[in-house]
Amino acid sequence: MLNRRHLRVKVLQALYAYHQSDNKDVKQHEKNLLQSIDKVYEMYIWMLSLISEVVNYAEIDAEERAHKHLPTADDLNPKLKILNNRFILSLMKNEEYLGALKKYKVSWDFDPELAKSLFTILKNSPEYNDYLQKTDDTLHSDKDVIKFIFKKVILKSLLAEQVFEDKFIFWPVDKDVLQALIAKTFKNFSYDDPRLNKLAEVTGNWEEDRQFITDLFEMCIRHDAQYQEMISKKTQNWEPERIAMMDTLLMKMAITEFINFTSVPVKVTINEYLEISKEFSTPKSNSFINGILDKILYELKADNVIKKAGRGLIEE
Repeated sequence: MLNRRHLRVKVLQALYAYHQSDNKDVKQHEKNLLQSIDKVYEMYIWMLSLISEVVNYAEIDAEERAHKHLPTADDLNPKLKILNNRFILSLMKNEEYLGALKKYKVSWDFDPELAKSLFTILKNSPEYNDYLQKTDDTLHSDKDVIKFIFKKVILKSLLAEQVFEDKFIFWPVDKDVLQALIAKTFKNFSYDDPRLNKLAEVTGNWEEDRQFITDLFEMCIRHDAQYQEMISKKTQNWEPERIAMMDTLLMKMAITEFINFTSVPVKVTINEYLEISKEFSTPKSNSFINGILDKILYELKADNVIKKAGRGLIEE
């Protein structure tokens, strides 16, 4: 699921889009930010659907084999136990999942060859054949073969990768979150009664997380000039064009958290943005951002501007 670091990345992306755009309608950009979170959940639903498509292709494959010109005995008597996979049957009875399929208009009709190619890979794998030979199946063993389909068939497929990249602009960034959501789903689906099995939630506490990202986004924009001045004073020896825009945005986000988020410890804020900089900015950004934030933080503490409470007490 989306943790706070992932959510900060979403805000970073939204701020970058805002500053690059001629449209300065904050509410519209905030709406786009929230939609980017929903896109992660939509991607999750599409992936669950693709897993189901691969499983259900076993029936189509069996029909094609049976109608071959010279079918073998195996062609005429295919092993179709996967069609009774407990995880998939439970998923197809999940009202939230069925509702999401309708909401996002999920259909793989636009690429009928994808499920076929993925099932072919599955059918030829030793792991799948071992599964077909088992006679003591449980919900746990049924989940194991679905995990194999997800991790070793779909995620390893360049064709599937291309489809998701084309459909979801932030696929390279959100892929790890997707894997966490699918893993959480496997954990949640632990009951034989489908009514007890729940889909994963996109965040741990959406009400709190929604407030966090919208506040962070809005405050960064509201105090942009003020925080830019703080940064400029500490980077006078640097030519403005040499400072990466991502670095500036990350520092502004950190300053916003220093001053306005009383429950977020200073150390957590610094560590989070330094880690994000490793992925989204230049190789030297980490040390640069750390140095500038240290200087700004020193002055903010001296001016008694930072007020932290509870777990967020400033450590001297």
